[in-house]
Amino acid sequence: MGVYMVSLCAEDWFGADEDGWGEVASALDTELVRRGLPPYKDVPPEARFRPGSGLAFEEKLAPPMTGFTALGERHLSPEEWEILCGWSVLVPVSLDEEIWLPIESADFHSMIAGAPQVLVIAEKLAAAIALPPEVPATCDNLDLSTWFGRHAAKVAGVRPGPWSEDLDAAFYVALFLRAAQHSIRRGCPMICR
Repeated sequence: MGVYMVSLCAEDWFGADEDGWGEVASALDTELVRRGLPPYKDVPPEARFRPGSGLAFEEKLAPPMTGFTALGERHLSPEEWEILCGWSVLVPVSLDEEIWLPIESADFHSMIAGAPQVLVIAEKLAAAIALPPEVPATCDNLDLSTWFGRHAAKVAGVRPGPWSEDLDAAFYVALFLRAAQHSIRRGCPMICR
């Protein structure tokens, strides 16, 4: 159990069943058109899992976020922090400002953020801590969690730097960076569930 950040395929995004995001997809399209943007329809189909393929994204949000929050407070404005971490749905659409939509009930609104905007903010944090190139570029099946759990300490021994001072914070920087990159590369939405 726990919270996972995952990519969605077209079947999930447009689905009308209880696990589908069809209502959100429809409401987002309405808001995009209202803003003079094209609707977001080009969502990829479900990708068969093949390790290392980079077609799917799944990571567990398990480490403590205390150091990551402190890092954000040092390097980001409150508005940047909200865009980076406050979204419920990340889409590969450039948005001048976030979109708030009702999700799961009429009394609850959640933020839809644009992956290009999240990417710029995540890159800023990655540069601030000098995130090393050894961090996995894809996150098919807990690749980041596995790397930070098994390999990060070894890499820190040969490539020390600000990133190695708090591996939990570095994990979250890598997580948001890779999520935004994946969303843009695959053209898919991302959610936490």
